[in-house]
Amino acid sequence: MKRRKFLKSLIAIPVLGNLLKSVVALAERNVDAFAAVSEKDALELFFPGREVIASDAIKIGVHDRIENGAVVPIKIETDLPAVQSISILVTKNPNPLLAHFDLSPECRGFIATRIKVGAPSDIIAVVQSENRLYSTRRFVEVVEGGCG
Repeated sequence: MKRRKFLKSLIAIPVLGNLLKSVVALAERNVDAFAAVSEKDALELFFPGREVIASDAIKIGVHDRIENGAVVPIKIETDLPAVQSISILVTKNPNPLLAHFDLSPECRGFIATRIKVGAPSDIIAVVQSENRLYSTRRFVEVVEGGCG
């Protein structure tokens, strides 16, 4: 019976470690940037004092016309070198900053996810590459908004 308890305790240690990592990651979230109500404020709060350069090297894969803005599949891809992160903003959403993905050096510059789009607006991808910020935007038409 003691051996079973010992084995169960070995299983619990990694599970607790992963839970603590999740809590720490959540604690590091920039709450003010995600609560911002304008694109400009979100960018300033998330990337304070940094210039965002427009770039054609970033591609946003999303349909031009979206029937249901509650579930919008999106892909962001770039060939920029050493991509460190990718962030997604939607200009007409109540809170434009939707997501931020930190990428390891072994990853290529690609993410795929689903987002909400409340009204016809620009979707903006901000890519951090070699400690510089690059962005591109793409307008989407929304038939039924997903933020209401």
